[in-house]
Amino acid sequence: MALTGKMIEIQRPDGASLPAYLATPEGGERAPGVVVIQEWWGLNDQMKRTADRLAAAGYRALVPDLYRGKVASAADEANHLMTNLDWAGACHQDLRGAVAFLKEGGAKVGVLGFCMGGALTIMAAVHVPEVDAAVCFYGIPPADAADPGKIGAPFIGHFAIHDDWCTPAAVNGLEATLKAAGVEHTLYRYDAHHAFFNEARPEVYVPEAAELAWKRSLDFLGRVLGGESAA
Repeated sequence: MALTGKMIEIQRPDGASLPAYLATPEGGERAPGVVVIQEWWGLNDQMKRTADRLAAAGYRALVPDLYRGKVASAADEANHLMTNLDWAGACHQDLRGAVAFLKEGGAKVGVLGFCMGGALTIMAAVHVPEVDAAVCFYGIPPADAADPGKIGAPFIGHFAIHDDWCTPAAVNGLEATLKAAGVEHTLYRYDAHHAFFNEARPEVYVPEAAELAWKRSLDFLGRVLGGESAA
């Protein structure tokens, strides 16, 4: 699948520049926006294809390059990059800048992230007030990084019941917090392992679960942001 988006530079709130991959639907310069938040691997082609799929569904999709050009191919390298990421800066500067860029068109903007990006999705939904919707794939941030009970936008989460990182117990705890705080949310659980959405990882990819999660995500984004609901 040929990539259809392009790399651009956007501005963070502090004035610094940030590279990002932008995919725009044909004739949709003012369409609703979605900030796609990378896995721990970095801004790789799989993340770019996800943005392209969102563009095909009618959304302006922007993937900020949180690692500034670095992409991992091995787990230990990815873990090193993730561990050294300035998470607060990524949330308050990179992601807020990405949301602001998409907001310039006047439409609503959601965030959607995977793994590390799923944790950052929750952080953004708590700390970036401009976020209108949040879709989290198998990621939960540390308690001191964000209180999920303070999520300020409609939220859905996709989790795997055989996940040894976002364990079923952790997901149950997240759900209890969301319920107690009255956050508008829906959590889905799939008979799969961590990263089941990633078609570039055949050892964990589950097509049926991935497609169901994608459809649910588009339905949710369509309802909350006003975009299309199928692709």
